[in-house]
Amino acid sequence: MHTIKEIFKSEISGWKHWEIIWLIFACAVIMALSIYWKDSPMGILSATTGVICVVCTGKGKLSAYLFGAVNTLLYAIIAFEAKYYGEVMLNALYYFPLQFYGFFVWSRHINHETHEVEKRKMNLKGRIKLSLFVIIATALYGVLLRLLGGFLPFVDALSTVVSVAAMIISIKMYAEQWLLWIVVDVVTVIMWGVAFAQGNDSIATLLMWIVYLGNAVIMYFKWIGEVKQNEI
Repeated sequence: MHTIKEIFKSEISGWKHWEIIWLIFACAVIMALSIYWKDSPMGILSATTGVICVVCTGKGKLSAYLFGAVNTLLYAIIAFEAKYYGEVMLNALYYFPLQFYGFFVWSRHINHETHEVEKRKMNLKGRIKLSLFVIIATALYGVLLRLLGGFLPFVDALSTVVSVAAMIISIKMYAEQWLLWIVVDVVTVIMWGVAFAQGNDSIATLLMWIVYLGNAVIMYFKWIGEVKQNEI
């Protein structure tokens, strides 16, 4: 059983200079612009913890799930106020509980030399199964949302299904999670961009998702590179 001191030491170990610079830069940009646009304290805190979460996830650190727990709760409240009820349910009922499960799983797969979680790459069979799941589930859920009168039902379905799949394979430590997060981030950036254009004051949330998108691209290549290096 690791002590709190050992966990803390592990979390701050192994960071490269560019990773630290990226984390500080992303948080600083969000805080500065959010304050300039007079966003709410909750919005700023949600965005900041969210950025720390995704960067720590990319780094393979357990603390990602601690920041993730705070972020998902705050984001659910913000999404509720913006009337994005699908986002509310996804974060409050799915993402939030899985933060604790993810913490437990990752804690059992930490490399004691790098102080990071072990990183994996899916084989061809796994990628095919994942693709079929996304296609079939999106089609079925899209039909359901259309019957319920939802707006852009298949786009909404794609975002939700990919989010669910991405969280699952993230916990399983697969690099392909970042490809799925890129899809989710693009869709969500558009969604919050529309909300901001229509008068919603959630600039911090929009900026958070833009940073998420950039981070997902960076971390995909980082994870794939580390997996290949470990295979040598």
